Amino acid sequence: MQRLNVAALVIANLAAPVWAQQDFSTVEIETVPVADGVYMLVGSGGNIGLSVGEDGAFVIDDQFAPLSEKIMAAIAAVTDADVKFLVNTHFHGDHVGGNEAFGAAGAVIIAHENVRARMSTDQFREIFNQPIPASPVGALPILTFSDEMTFHWNGDTIRAIHVAAAHTDGDTILYFQNANVIHMGDTFFNGFYPFIDVSSDGDIDGIIAAGYRALTIANEDTAIIPGHGPLSDAAGLAAWLEMLKVTRVNMQSLIDQGLSEDEAVAARPTAASDEQYGGGFMNPENYNRLLYQSLIRN
Repeated sequence: MQRLNVAALVIANLAAPVWAQQDFSTVEIETVPVADGVYMLVGSGGNIGLSVGEDGAFVIDDQFAPLSEKIMAAIAAVTDADVKFLVNTHFHGDHVGGNEAFGAAGAVIIAHENVRARMSTDQFREIFNQPIPASPVGALPILTFSDEMTFHWNGDTIRAIHVAAAHTDGDTILYFQNANVIHMGDTFFNGFYPFIDVSSDGDIDGIIAAGYRALTIANEDTAIIPGHGPLSDAAGLAAWLEMLKVTRVNMQSLIDQGLSEDEAVAARPTAASDEQYGGGFMNPENYNRLLYQSLIRN
C-alpha cells in the first residue's frame, strides 16, 4: 500500500463545515465489515466505503486531509493493494479532504461534473457564513460524469449514479450489485436531520427522491452505508424518509400560511422528531431554516 506524508497537505482551504474542526490527533479509524470484500471506515466526517479484491482497492470518499495517513493505514490493514479508484459522493471537505494525498499516491479521483466545478471555484455556505476557497489542482477529480458510470471491479459491478439536486447539486450514490451494498453519501444522515446545502443547490425534495431511488434498488438484505451515522438497511432508510416527509409537510403548511422564516422556525414544525433526529450538527433550528429556504424556492 502506498503511503504519503500528508503533513504538508493540511491546507487552510478545506471545504469543511465549522462543526468539523477538531483535534484530529485523537481520531481513530474504525473498520466495519459490510459484505464480502466491502467495508465502511468510520472516523471523522463522512463514512468511507472500501472495496478490496484482486483488482485493487476502490474507495468512496476520504474525510479530512489530516486523517489521510490513518485512513491509508486502515486500508492497508485489510489489503496490500494500492487504491486505484477514489470516488467522491459530493464536494464537501469532510468527504474530499484527503483527495490530494490519495491522488499523489496514485488513485484516480472520480466524481460528478458538478463536484469538480464547485471544487474548482470559491464557494460560500450561507448557513454557516462560511467562505470556501477553491481546492488545489491536485485535489480535483480527474474523471467526471454526468448521469451514471459503471465499474467492473473486484468481481463486482459498481454503479455510480448521480441523483438530481439533493444534499448538493453533485451527489452520487453507489451500488455494489453483487455485494448488495449501497453507499448513499450525504443523501442519508442515519439518525440525524439532513444537511440541505441550499447554497449548493441542495433541495429537500431531491433528498427524499434520492432515498426512494435507492429503495428501488435495495431489498431487505441490502446493506446501506449512510454519509453519516451507523450502517443501515432499507427499513432504516425508509423510516428516515418518512420523517423527512412529515417535517416537509409541516413546514410547507407554515409557508402556505404566509409565515416568515423566523416565524416558521419559532412554530417548531419538527418538534415531534427533534429529540430523535436533532442531536447532530444539523440541529433543529438549522434544519428548519434550511427546510424553509429549500421549500420557499420551489
